[in-house]
Amino acid sequence: MFIQTEQTPNPQTLKFLPGKVVMVEGTAFYQNVNEADNSPFARRLFAIEGVEGVFFGSDFITITKSDTFEWQVMKPSVLGSIIDHFNSDDVTVEKIENKLSENSLKSSEDDSDIVKQIKELLDTRVRPAVAMDGGDIIYNDFEDGIVYLKMQGACSGCPSSTATLKMGIENMLKHYIPEVQEVRPVDA
Repeated sequence: MFIQTEQTPNPQTLKFLPGKVVMVEGTAFYQNVNEADNSPFARRLFAIEGVEGVFFGSDFITITKSDTFEWQVMKPSVLGSIIDHFNSDDVTVEKIENKLSENSLKSSEDDSDIVKQIKELLDTRVRPAVAMDGGDIIYNDFEDGIVYLKMQGACSGCPSSTATLKMGIENMLKHYIPEVQEVRPVDA
């Protein structure tokens, strides 16, 4: 099995491309082993000393490490765990209790026209670019002209994520939707 790796804008995070489907639908983000009860794959990765975050996309895995560890030391263990996972009968995620990541950009009947426009732009213009960097974006709310978004995977805690939100996403949304005045990150 050949696994490609890619740098991300976050120096603490690497993107691993196993050449296989990781998540059939949606994404999953774990910020510690306690959140990984429903994922044998995430638990396997958290067993590696220094792993602080695991994100599963459709065809990639992003791993965030502690800043006290070096990738050249950790990378062989991460690659070995990914290979072990795909050689096992384990599922990536047993069940997703919270489908927030998958559904946050889908329009619902309760959404206003503005919220539908915001979600459409995020889904078609922003999400693909963020996925290329090893992350995902979650729509949280739109209130009083402010769009609240959460960054996941490589984008969570990335030094450039604030610039991405402010300069990129905020400017684009303001351009297409005059009612949008600001974009703010949601941490939890």
